[in-house]
Amino acid sequence: MNDQKNHLEGMAITPSDFVLSAEEQAAIEQEKQHYEDARAATIEALKIVQKKRGWVPDGAIYAIAEILAIPASDVEGVATFYSQIFRRPVGRHVIRYCDSVVCYITGYQEIQTVLEKKLSIKPGQTTTDGRFTLLPTCCLGNCDKGPTMMIDEDTHSYLKPEDIEPLLERYP
Repeated sequence: MNDQKNHLEGMAITPSDFVLSAEEQAAIEQEKQHYEDARAATIEALKIVQKKRGWVPDGAIYAIAEILAIPASDVEGVATFYSQIFRRPVGRHVIRYCDSVVCYITGYQEIQTVLEKKLSIKPGQTTTDGRFTLLPTCCLGNCDKGPTMMIDEDTHSYLKPEDIEPLLERYP
């Protein structure tokens, strides 16, 4: 964690380089009031920024830390711990496919192969048109219905390779 803290503290981006909107600031301040320890509002603050911007830029880490009065390294630690917080830009639609052991047994590899071929990207990449980002996820909590994937907040279960193309068409 100290390496991460030192990395963050040495970055050129500071709160003065990044400005949260008045709406974001107010929402984070409101969340902060729900907790005795402001640190507990970190995940909600990150979600507020991501909802508006689609991801959490480096400068937002410092801005959130300033509002919550905690070290930026603590905010970064939370941001990098949760796979649902995006620390770099993502496509309009985020596809998360489960690559857990259970989904492996039920055949997620075929789903991954079709996704990669249809989208012409590998896991962790975004399509050139900015439409989709493909992310493997260890578990989506839907183990009895695998293979499973999510597109944005929509869960799709019992997937077969032939389901993928019509499914993608539903997300312009």
